[in-house]
Amino acid sequence: MTPDFLAKSLGDRARIGADGAARLLDEGRQWDLAPVLQSGGSLIFPHATIDVCGRQIAAVVHACLDCGAPSVVALGVLHARTPELAQARARVAGGGDCTQEPMHGIQGPDFPGREDWKSEFSLSHFQFLWDEELKRRGDSGPTLSACYPFLAGGRPELLPGIERLRALCRDSVIVATMDAYHHGIGYGDMPDAARFPENGGLEMARNEIAAGFNLLRSADYRRYDQHCVRTKSDGRDVGQALRLLKGPLDFELLDLVADDMARVYGKPAPTWVACALIALHPGSRRNIER
Repeated sequence: MTPDFLAKSLGDRARIGADGAARLLDEGRQWDLAPVLQSGGSLIFPHATIDVCGRQIAAVVHACLDCGAPSVVALGVLHARTPELAQARARVAGGGDCTQEPMHGIQGPDFPGREDWKSEFSLSHFQFLWDEELKRRGDSGPTLSACYPFLAGGRPELLPGIERLRALCRDSVIVATMDAYHHGIGYGDMPDAARFPENGGLEMARNEIAAGFNLLRSADYRRYDQHCVRTKSDGRDVGQALRLLKGPLDFELLDLVADDMARVYGKPAPTWVACALIALHPGSRRNIER
């Protein structure tokens, strides 16, 4: 059974509280990423355990609040948590026509229709740290719009709601969340092929994440979609929507850490997710790593 990650997210936030949020927000200052957004680029942050990746999320919160934009659009992952969503996801991954699926489209507070997004957790850490930082600054901040594309299926231009999303993005900076690589026994890898992060796993993740963004840069949406299936990335819809909205951007991996999920899934180690902080730049800074 898939863990209830929304409940886990809420519990983690209650556990760390305002003091823990302040610590993560301070740690996020090690990166100054506002210039990436000011130059027309974008930022991608993970949504795993807040203790592990909270500083990466905090760095993006600071960038959004420091860049001077009047509004921010955050693209969230809509996980296939229900049988209905999971079956639709599987049909599209198997080559089915995404446009024939009733849940095909973009969800969120600014979009009429389905409301699966209301029980989604992928932007909850970001919203938590956003709210806490605004309290610290004593500021109302820019407008924040959460949008959840679902079933892009290699054809993001056909997503119902895409024109409404384009309008929201017209005067906004765009950021996105994804956990771009899941690995190990708990995610279906055979024990003899599963690697611990420190034993080649993170290097494998680094290479696969870069390969995925190279596919996105060339707008090879179908191959990117299949790449996400193979690497168990949950960024298939977010990545395609972001590429459609922003055009070709150059990939820079700023930080990469592993979040151990063996206990969460009740599975043997290694079972982990790669938490990547990513900058996407306009121009010609391809595949830079720090």
